[in-house]
Amino acid sequence: MLVEILKSKIHRVRITQAELNYVGSVTIDETLMEAADMFEGLKVSIVNVNNGERFETYVIRGERNSGTICLNGPAARRVQVGDVIIIWAYGIVEENEARAYKPRLVFPDENNRLV
Repeated sequence: MLVEILKSKIHRVRITQAELNYVGSVTIDETLMEAADMFEGLKVSIVNVNNGERFETYVIRGERNSGTICLNGPAARRVQVGDVIIIWAYGIVEENEARAYKPRLVFPDENNRLV
């Protein structure tokens, strides 16, 4: 049986930009993407800690070591610059593999930099 599990998480990063007039997606600092084993086009779930909004989008690469976390397109309406969000990516694996899988968890500092 296949099950959906947490693949990776970027925990409590701050929104640095919100660009309504964009096609869509979340721009993530490439350093954070790599640390969380995320890649361009990956579907992610996002929760806004400040207002409880939850939504899905996909990842695009941001400038390395910039601390950029930018919500683009309609998702920009669900955040304010400075809000704290959590970003999750999921994977689908066989149940026996899921029981042993350890997700990649990233806990950046208040400037969206790796600690």
